[in-house]
Amino acid sequence: MTTQRISIDPITRLEGHGKIDIFLTPKGDVAEAYLQVPELRGFERFCVGRLAEDMPNLTARICGVCPEAHHIASAKALDALFHVDPPPTAKKLREMFYCIFFATDHTTHFYALGGPDFILGPDAPPEQRNILGVIQKVGMDIAGRVLKMRRDGHNLIEMIGGRKVHPNWALPGGVSRGINEEQRKEIEALGRDAIEFAQFSLNLFHEQVLGNRAYLQLITSEAYTHRTYNMGTVDGNNHVNFYDGLIRVVGPDGREHAKYPARDYREYVAEHVEPWSYLKFPFLKKIGWKGFVDGEDSGLYKATPLSRLNAADGMATPLAQKEYERMYDALGHALGQTYRAPVCHRALGRTGHGSGDYRHRVSRIAHGHAG
Repeated sequence: MTTQRISIDPITRLEGHGKIDIFLTPKGDVAEAYLQVPELRGFERFCVGRLAEDMPNLTARICGVCPEAHHIASAKALDALFHVDPPPTAKKLREMFYCIFFATDHTTHFYALGGPDFILGPDAPPEQRNILGVIQKVGMDIAGRVLKMRRDGHNLIEMIGGRKVHPNWALPGGVSRGINEEQRKEIEALGRDAIEFAQFSLNLFHEQVLGNRAYLQLITSEAYTHRTYNMGTVDGNNHVNFYDGLIRVVGPDGREHAKYPARDYREYVAEHVEPWSYLKFPFLKKIGWKGFVDGEDSGLYKATPLSRLNAADGMATPLAQKEYERMYDALGHALGQTYRAPVCHRALGRTGHGSGDYRHRVSRIAHGHAG
């Protein structure tokens, strides 16, 4: 029986290198599909033998898009390694720094990576589904606001972390420097601008995507649905937390499967390896590896921005909670839809750089789940 092979090489609009091979039966049905990550950065090996204190700066180089995530993950791992608890001010600075990165990174994803498909629609020619196509669709005024948001975010990251990319700031037990009153006022002012920009972007999404009934039916269809477990970091009220908290896992039915501190990840998470990719495939240890299938009996789970919401009972702040309820009212609770997460696949698959606790912390934060 002859099969047809479709190759997408390279995958675009993501950080890193990858390809997809799809094999079709003579009837045109998908027989097999493979996500192949051919790059080998080797962080697992060249971190061996280095000083633990080098990790925040060294592992930040895993990615040029989300170095702040790896930087903070390393610092939190060193806190645990040296048995030190950062003082409240240092914790607040770290969390604020991570949230600034989070907002900046999601701006990039919404408008430049995932946004072109959403805003331009699935029927737009592929050559138009890029940031230039988005600008043409929404206009230069909106494009200017996007660029300002990203510029402000990177400037604040440099102010606090020392560099716009690859910060050198967090240390075991704290941070290397604080901020002064003038800087605090600037951060607060730009933070208020960021909230306004986020509300504007949400309204744009509701107009361009949720206002299109045909498109809404497409993204909520079986083609985009994967009924897997969801993982996210939550606070004491089971609300989303971006920097700290317990790891919570809920099943496809929304019921809690597990809840544990990141240091205990070895009891809950294991990794599967396939010969056709350097990507590693984490799965829930107590359920086991059942292959690339979904459902309650499969150990596969997602650790993405959507998973974070599915794994929580709500948001910790009023505006976020309002949008949380708005989203589930529109799309349904315990969503299975999977589109594109704003992460680098390097972080998603190969983030082991020393201790097991650190491996999980990096993977968690790189997926948008600090802690």
